Amino acid sequence: MSATPQKNRATRRVLAAAAGLATVGALVAAMPAGAHDRGDGHGPGHGHGHKPRTVDVQLLSFNDLHGNLEPPAGSAGNVSETQPDGTVKAIPAGGVEYLATSLRTARKGNPYSVTAAGGDMVGASPLLSGLFHDEPTIEALNGLDLDVTAVGNHEFDEGAAELARLQNGGCHPVEGCYEKGKKFKGADFPYLAANVTKEKTGRPLLKPYTVWKKNGVKIGFIGVTLEGTPDIVTANGVKGLKFHDEVETINKYARELDRKGVKSIVALIHEGGAPASTSYNYDCDSPGAGDGISGPIVDIAKGITPKVDALVTGHTHQAYVCTVPDPSGQPRMVTSASSFGKLYTDTTLTYDRRTKDIVRTSVKSANHVVTRDQAKATDMTRLIDRWNKLAAPIASKPQGWISADINGRGSTAPEKPLGNVIADAQLEGLAPADKGGAEVAFMNPGGIRADLVHKASGSEGDGVVTYGEAFTVQPFTNMMNVVDLTGAQLVTALQQQVSGSNEASPKILQVSKGLTYTLDLTKSGADRVVADTIKLNGEAIDPARTYRVAMNEFLAGGGDGFAALGEGTNKLVGASDLDLFNAYLAAHSTAAAPLAPPATDRITVIQ
Repeated sequence: MSATPQKNRATRRVLAAAAGLATVGALVAAMPAGAHDRGDGHGPGHGHGHKPRTVDVQLLSFNDLHGNLEPPAGSAGNVSETQPDGTVKAIPAGGVEYLATSLRTARKGNPYSVTAAGGDMVGASPLLSGLFHDEPTIEALNGLDLDVTAVGNHEFDEGAAELARLQNGGCHPVEGCYEKGKKFKGADFPYLAANVTKEKTGRPLLKPYTVWKKNGVKIGFIGVTLEGTPDIVTANGVKGLKFHDEVETINKYARELDRKGVKSIVALIHEGGAPASTSYNYDCDSPGAGDGISGPIVDIAKGITPKVDALVTGHTHQAYVCTVPDPSGQPRMVTSASSFGKLYTDTTLTYDRRTKDIVRTSVKSANHVVTRDQAKATDMTRLIDRWNKLAAPIASKPQGWISADINGRGSTAPEKPLGNVIADAQLEGLAPADKGGAEVAFMNPGGIRADLVHKASGSEGDGVVTYGEAFTVQPFTNMMNVVDLTGAQLVTALQQQVSGSNEASPKILQVSKGLTYTLDLTKSGADRVVADTIKLNGEAIDPARTYRVAMNEFLAGGGDGFAALGEGTNKLVGASDLDLFNAYLAAHSTAAAPLAPPATDRITVIQ
């Protein structure tokens, strides 16, 4: 998901720790394969000593963990399941204690099992991981026996050097080692970044592919992030790097693997699609193959060489198991397992020992819920407890009080209650003349990473918002900017929510109080923002007038396709988004008078 990445600010340890590596989406842990005798009848026990012609390899996969070691709170921690009667049930899911149990249970009876991930394993992480530059998450992934992952856009939040540290180990260059006598070991699985090269040398930043081997079975994994990563990560995060076309890159390395005799290939792609239903058990091959999914991954899948046997995807935080035809017209599995460790995908790849290839017609796949009613993995519990003790002095500090859940990430509406709170906090903090003189504030929806949940997460009591909870909502620690924009540029920016690169998948900015307009979803492109309805404090926007506009540095750099916001002048750099959020909570709530969820009446939506 596009989100506001942070810059790595050494002097702001607590604040700057959250962005982390964004895409260790790689739980390539185990390829389950149950060695079934399907071929020539010379299986074990037949006295000939021949291996069976085919063997089933289990591919377990997940994506977009984002450092969610503990179960995500509130609605962001639920998955939707369609019941036989057509109703939809919300099931609480996720947490590495349960993910570990789910994966270990799934591997039983599958001697050929490999675990892979689709990127964004780290970055935009809750405080428990983000405070420590996502070292806890890498440690957990090692414990989950992840075999391989692609990088995602969030793996670049803190830049290439920090990504290399996550891979290779070593203590943080500024903050040092977090535990006395312990040096961070790094990931014991490869991060793959086939389509990311260094500008100066043209060489790949990390390994483009890896080959998993067991008893003569060989499967190649190629990992890529979305080509548009620079558009959704701060400039510092991608400095000195070039991002290449996903299809061309995968096809290039598939040819290389093929020449080396590796005929079975899986692509790990940090790009995804949107299924027609948000239920994880929706059949997106209905009525026909791939009919129920749209988005960038469809065109990518149709362009990737038939040499690739399956695609593990991510980025959109959606759940799907679809078959999209390859360029030769043959069906090929394309999967994604939601986000935050709430699902895992179990795919059976039938490997033919004679051809060394996957029998594509035998590929089967399904998503499974990581339920919270199973036993916790005790090693993951110990890991969480250990890091929680280190984080506790900062994490448990109260910041404010709320009277009920204020939904952000868990809201599917264009205007989110928590989005309004965040935008109002930014406007209030930057409105004074000496702070920038802001008249309006914009917040990108992808930067809101959680809900504010009324139920206590620890011993703080219901309704208390702790520093850790506030950090989980806004983990990037972006610095705020106030800039001059003309009314015409403001209107253009609002139209860019639903046009250009955002036309197929709109990104609706969260706006501060006083800004109102109508969003007509029955229209297409820029026309969906009804220009003559845009008003600030009841007055129509004057195209010629200059307005002072507050936004985080990611949006001010034109991120998320908002080129117009990147045209601002007379910039003033303010406090961090998290500082303003916490200041607002402190100013507008007490134990006796908690903050209530705000009305969502700024954007009038016509469906």
